[in-house]
Amino acid sequence: MGEAPTPVGESDPRVGVTLGHLRSLEGRARRISFLPRQPARSVLNGRHASKLRGRGLNFEELRDYLPSDDVRAIDWKVTARTGKPHIRVFTEERDRPALIVVDQRMSMFFGSVLNMKSVTAAEAAALAAFRIFDHGDRVGGIVFGDRNIAAIRPRRSRMALTGFLTALADANKLLSAETPAVEPMPLNRVLQSVARIAKRDHLVLIFSDFDGIDETTHRLVSGLPRHNDLVLGLVSDPYARALPQDLRVVVSDGELQAEIDTGEVEIHRWLADMAEGRIGEILDWRRRFGVPVLPLTRAEESVPQIRRLMGLAEGRR
Repeated sequence: MGEAPTPVGESDPRVGVTLGHLRSLEGRARRISFLPRQPARSVLNGRHASKLRGRGLNFEELRDYLPSDDVRAIDWKVTARTGKPHIRVFTEERDRPALIVVDQRMSMFFGSVLNMKSVTAAEAAALAAFRIFDHGDRVGGIVFGDRNIAAIRPRRSRMALTGFLTALADANKLLSAETPAVEPMPLNRVLQSVARIAKRDHLVLIFSDFDGIDETTHRLVSGLPRHNDLVLGLVSDPYARALPQDLRVVVSDGELQAEIDTGEVEIHRWLADMAEGRIGEILDWRRRFGVPVLPLTRAEESVPQIRRLMGLAEGRR
């Protein structure tokens, strides 16, 4: 007898993720880093990328200048007052907080090839969380769907990391074709929560399709990198760039439904312009706001494409 079909969404990692699946990603993206030093081909290394600050510095002591010291560390005010060269000594902070924001709204429950966008976002977020934790930094996050927001304050503990992954798996579990239609969670509401938590010196990563952006979104996004490092993970579907012209799509709000025929020229142009316009707008934030954008596609496995975007050669471990 043949094997019974796999229940969709329960154990098929292309449709839904589990806590066990997210945990299995630990260690699969070695050498990925969100620290200042980046490979030459990394999207985080370039004129459109922010200058990643890394960890901050703590003042340690004021002491006499020695010939081996860097002259840039000289405290000229103290030197002038005492008549003897002094330097200020700083030590790197032991860690810094990272806030990983993950979109699990119904707009993310879509996929034409390989994964749902919600799965790609969840896997990318888990990979980032593991790598940041391995670097010794604090990990927290905000996971949001259309009805709920889960906020995990950044902490350097395995419990906090597990709490974030659990919230991510729980939010993903709520996505299904039978989910009742509700008003989408405004992205701006989530970004306001991010701004309240990450006041300064945070690494903020946002994985989303950025559905529902407006001028307020622009203001909120442009404000975050003033005192933080911001990286955007734009999750898209191949249909957004190459919408088939022979596709019939049934859309529904949970009560009413309608069929859209992309073979009709005007409808095809309208859908393609809408999808392409949003992607282009997010990518343009690199120029407008000086923030790096990771263009993630749900048509490619998460680990290989993130390694490629971060400038890491395939096959190297």
